[in-house]
Amino acid sequence: MEDISVMLCDDSALMRNLIGRIVDDTVGLKVIGKAENGLDLLEKLKTLSPDVILLDIEMPKMTGVQFLEKRRELRIDIPVIVLSSIATEGASVTMKCLELGASDFITKPGGSSISINIADVSGQIIEAISSYGGDYAKRKGRHIYEPDFFTHQIKLKESNRILQKKRGEDLSKVPPLSKNDIETLAAWKPLGVKKPVTITPAREGGRIEIIGLGISTGGPNALREMFKDLDPDLKQPILVVQHMPAGFTTEFAESLNHICPIPVSEAKDGEVIMNHHVYIAPGNYHMFVAHRPIGNIIKLSQDDQRNGHRPSVDVLFESIAEHYENRALGVIMTGMGRDGAAQLAEMRKKGAWTLGQDQATSIVYGMPKVAFEMGAVQKQVPLSRMAQEVNQLAKEHLYR
Repeated sequence: MEDISVMLCDDSALMRNLIGRIVDDTVGLKVIGKAENGLDLLEKLKTLSPDVILLDIEMPKMTGVQFLEKRRELRIDIPVIVLSSIATEGASVTMKCLELGASDFITKPGGSSISINIADVSGQIIEAISSYGGDYAKRKGRHIYEPDFFTHQIKLKESNRILQKKRGEDLSKVPPLSKNDIETLAAWKPLGVKKPVTITPAREGGRIEIIGLGISTGGPNALREMFKDLDPDLKQPILVVQHMPAGFTTEFAESLNHICPIPVSEAKDGEVIMNHHVYIAPGNYHMFVAHRPIGNIIKLSQDDQRNGHRPSVDVLFESIAEHYENRALGVIMTGMGRDGAAQLAEMRKKGAWTLGQDQATSIVYGMPKVAFEMGAVQKQVPLSRMAQEVNQLAKEHLYR
C-alpha cells in the first residue's frame, strides 16, 4: 500500500511540527513537505505532488484565501483542508475559503495549551486527511488504505488517549501505537459492503410532508452542489444535520442561502417548521421535531452526544420517524461513521421514503454504507443526481 502524501502550510513552526507528528505517527499517511505561507507553498508545489494540503488562513506574504484564489487561477486540483480560527470573523473567512474551492475545514486550537488541544483533535485531522487525500489518491490510480483502516487507527489512538488521561500522563503528547496496536493494524483487512438487510415497512409510503438530511465528511461542498439544483417550487421543509462545530453554522447557512433557490437559515429553538424552507442544525446542538397545537416545531438541545456527535443525525431522524411515520423522506449522504443509519432504518420501517448517496461519489462511504447495509436505503444515488431525485419524489408525493 502507498502512503497518502500531505503538505502542511502554516506560519507557525509549532503548529507545523505538532500536526506533522500526528500525520507521521499514522500508518498510511506521510508528510512530504512544509511551507510557511502561500508563496512558499506555491513554490514547493512546483516539485512536490501531495494528495492533500492543510492550509492555515492568516499568514504573511500570502494568506490562505490568496493562495486559494491563485490555486483556482492555476487550476491546481489538489484538495485543500483549511485550518480555521473558531472566532466569528474566522467563520466568515472559512466560508469564503469553501466558496473558493477548499474541501473542508478543521478548527485550529489556540490558547496556552495548544499542544494539548491539537492532540485532542488528532482524530479530526486524520479523518480529514485520509478522506480527502485518499479520494484524490484513488482518482490518480494510487493504491492506498480504505477509510475503515484509518477509522480503526483513530479508535486505537482515542483509547490510548483515555488511558493517558487516567494515568495522569503528559497530554501534550499523542501516545504512540503500542506493539499490540501495530499487530492489530498488520492483520487488518478491508471491509466489503455487506448484503443489505431486508426491511418490510409497516405501511406504504405516503405523501411527503418533510425531508430530513444527514451528512458529515465531505458535506460542505456536497450540499453546495446539491442545493443549487433544488426545485425553486419545492414545497416541503428540509431539516439538515451537517456535523460542524459551533460558531460556523450561521455563516454556513448564509453561504448556502446565496446559492439555493429556496430560503436557508440556521434553525432556532421553538420556531414553527415552515414549508419551502431549509433549516441547518446549529453547531453543538441537537435538532429534532416536536409537536405543538400550532403545528410541528424545531427543538434544540445540548443533551449528550449521540454516536460521538452533537448535532446528531440519529436524533433528527428519530423525531421524524415518531411524528411523521410514512409521510417523510430521509436522505443520508457522505460521512465517516454510522450516525443516522439506525434511525433512517426506523424511518424506513414506518414507511418513509429514503435515499442514500452512492459509494462512487461519497468522499467517505461510511454513514450511507452502514445505512444501506441495514436496509434503510431504498435507492442509492450519485451526488450529481441527488437534487433531481429529491425534487422528483417531493413533487410526486406532495399530494396522495
